Amino acid sequence: MTSADNALAHQAHTLADLADLAYFQVDEERNVVSISPAMERLTGFSAADVLGRSCLTVNRCQECLRSCGVFRHGQVKDIRLKLFRADGTEVEVLKSGRVFRDGDGNITGAVEVVRPVDAAQAPRSPAGPPPELDIFLRGLGRMYLVADADFRVVAHGAALPDILGIAGERFKGMSLETLLGEELFGLDATFRQALEDGERREGWAAELRRADGSEIPVSLTVGPLDATEVCGGLGGRYVLMMRLEETKTSVPSFQGVVARSPAMQRIFRLVELLRDNDSTVLVTGESGTGKELVARALHATSHRSRGPFVAVNCAAIPPELLESELFGHVRGAFTGAVKDRPGRFELADGGTLFLDEIGDLALGLQSKILRFLQERTFERVGDSRTRTVDVRVIAATHVNLVQAVSERRFREDLYYRLRVVPIHIPSLRERREDLELLVRHFLDRIGQERGRALRLAPSASRALLLYPWPGNVRELQNALEYATTVCEGQTIHVGDLPREVGLARTARAAPPLTATPSLTPPLPGAAAFRHPTPAPAWGAHESRAPVHPEAERIRQALEDAHYRRGRAAEILGMSRTTLWRKMREYGL
Repeated sequence: MTSADNALAHQAHTLADLADLAYFQVDEERNVVSISPAMERLTGFSAADVLGRSCLTVNRCQECLRSCGVFRHGQVKDIRLKLFRADGTEVEVLKSGRVFRDGDGNITGAVEVVRPVDAAQAPRSPAGPPPELDIFLRGLGRMYLVADADFRVVAHGAALPDILGIAGERFKGMSLETLLGEELFGLDATFRQALEDGERREGWAAELRRADGSEIPVSLTVGPLDATEVCGGLGGRYVLMMRLEETKTSVPSFQGVVARSPAMQRIFRLVELLRDNDSTVLVTGESGTGKELVARALHATSHRSRGPFVAVNCAAIPPELLESELFGHVRGAFTGAVKDRPGRFELADGGTLFLDEIGDLALGLQSKILRFLQERTFERVGDSRTRTVDVRVIAATHVNLVQAVSERRFREDLYYRLRVVPIHIPSLRERREDLELLVRHFLDRIGQERGRALRLAPSASRALLLYPWPGNVRELQNALEYATTVCEGQTIHVGDLPREVGLARTARAAPPLTATPSLTPPLPGAAAFRHPTPAPAWGAHESRAPVHPEAERIRQALEDAHYRRGRAAEILGMSRTTLWRKMREYGL
C-alpha cells in the first residue's frame, strides 16, 4: 500500500467509524480483515462470523458471486446490488469501493462501503474532505464539521448553514465554542483538552446553537486527525459528527414505576382504588422487582401523602437492635441507652411505615407487630407507658410466608393481619414487554447524569431480551450502569454487557413479548405466595427437530418485529395473508 493509500485508509476508517458507516476491508486474497459495527447491523453477520473468511460471507449477492467489480476495475461507485442478510432476507444497497496497491502496483486489499438505496444522502461540502473520501461521506446521514487546531470551522456539510440560519461565508471560521458551548470547547474545558491530547470522544450530549438563539440537541462524536492528511491542506485537525437527537417520548410510568404490561397496569389500578383506604397491604415478589416503589406509590396516592414515609429493612438490622429501632427506648433501658429515643413507629405518625423483608422478622418481634396492628398501641423498650400513633403499615417480603407459617417460622395470625390487601409483583421475565421501556428509562437517566447519549446495538438488545434477569429490575439497572461505564463509543455492544448477560445471546430464543401469562393480583390464600416455576437455564440442551429454513426466517422476522405481523410481513417481503398462511403451515 502506498503512503497515499495509507493516508486514505486512515482517513476513511476514521470518518467511517465516526459516521457509523457500513463498510468492510479485505486483503489481497479477498478475506475480511475488518468490518464496521454498522455493517454487522445491516447484514446480521457479526465480526466473529466473517473475520478471516471470504468477503462473500458478508457481501453475499449474485453479482459478487460472478466477479468482483472492485478488484476487476480498481474502483466502483454506487453499484446497485441485492445483499442477503444472515436471516435470509434481502436488502437493496448501493456499493462503492476502491483497491489498495503497493509500490509495485500490486493489489494489497480493498475497502468497500454499502448503504441502503433509500438511505438519506449526506450533502457534500464545497470545501470539505478530498474527492476520494466521497464514497464514505455519501452514506453519513449526519451533519459534520471539520475544525482546525484552534477549534474553528474550516469545512462543513452543505446543509449545516441553512439548518442553523447562518450564512455560509460567516459560518466558515466560527469557533466551536460559539456553536457548541464553552462547557465542551471553552479554553479550559476538559473535553477540549482531551481532544488536544489526541483522545477521541463519542456520544456526548450537546446543543448546537442556531442564529436565533435556539438550540438543537445532538449526539456529538469528535476525532482528532493528522493535520497533514486531512481536507486537502485546509488545516483541519478534528472531525465532528453530529446526530440529531430525536424528541424524547415520555416513558409510561405510575408514581415512578416504569411499566406498561397488563399485570403492572392492574397493580396501578389497585393502588388508585386504595387512595382513601388505610388497610394494611402486603407486597410480595422476588428481590429487585420494585416492592418499595409500589409501597411509595401507595403512600403518595393516599390521603397520608403529606405525612412521612418511613422505611425499615427488617433483614438489615440485628434482631437485638430491631425492637429498639421500631418502638424506641427510654434512657437506661440497656447499656448505651443514654437518652430517650423515639422509634420508627413514632417517626411515621400521620404517615406510612414500610416494613421491608418482614419475612425475616424474629418470632418475638412478630408478636409485638401483631399487637400494634390489632390495638394500635406499643411501649418503648424499658418503658411501661403505652403509646398510640396513627400509622398505616405496608409490609413486603420475597419469602413464601405460607411455607414459613407451615414451618412455624412466621405467625399465622400476623400473616392474616398483614395481608388484608395482597399485591404480588411479577418478575421481570414474566413481563418482558416492560424491558424495552426500562432500558430506555435507565439509559436516558444514566445519559443525563454522565452527559452521554448512548444506544444499544441490535445484538445487545437481543441479549437483554434473552437473559432471564433473576435479579429483576435492580439487576437490569446495574447491568446498564456497568455497560455505560465500560462502553468506549456511543453504542453499547454485547461485549460491554456483564458476561452472564452477554452469553444469553447464544441461548435459545426469548418467548414472545406478547405471550405474557395472566398475572392478576393474588387472591387470599396460599396462591398469593406461589411463585412461578423457575424457567430452565438459558442455553440448556433441548432436543429439537430440524427447522425448515423458511420457518426459521419467518420466526426471526417475527422476533425482530416484536411479533407485529404487519411489520414482519414487510421485513419478509410478503403480504400479511401469505405470512399468516405460512405461520399456520409451519406451526408458528
